[in-house]
Amino acid sequence: MTAMDNQTIKPSKDQIIYANLLLIGMLSGIVIMTITYIIYVTGLLPSHIDMSVIATNWGKNINDYLEITQSPHGWGWLYLLGKGDFLNYIGFTLLGVLTIICYLVLVRGYFRKKYWIFFTISVLEILVLSLAASGLLGSGGH
Repeated sequence: MTAMDNQTIKPSKDQIIYANLLLIGMLSGIVIMTITYIIYVTGLLPSHIDMSVIATNWGKNINDYLEITQSPHGWGWLYLLGKGDFLNYIGFTLLGVLTIICYLVLVRGYFRKKYWIFFTISVLEILVLSLAASGLLGSGGH
């Protein structure tokens, strides 16, 4: 390989930022999930649903389970962040929105370089992921 070949395969600044953001976000999500799980298991915060209720209703469909446990649907879990069993949703949510956050970096880079097709695809990807996560379509956002 020549020096020119090595130079052409280098990742762009935006790709480096994307990768670093993905790494930091992933590690943060895992650390947050570990800490919140420890809080849940040790009982530092009270649970919304008693473990015996979970065990006896494990085989129910989701609608029955939500009704029996009086658990929220969609983004309603935000109101229960003070409960140990819902606190771990913070880490899950971080991991879920991480793709959207990383795509924002790509959008900025594609806009600067005037790569309009990639810019459009990235913006559409952000819109589709955001819409799916919002729960507006009656699915997702769980």
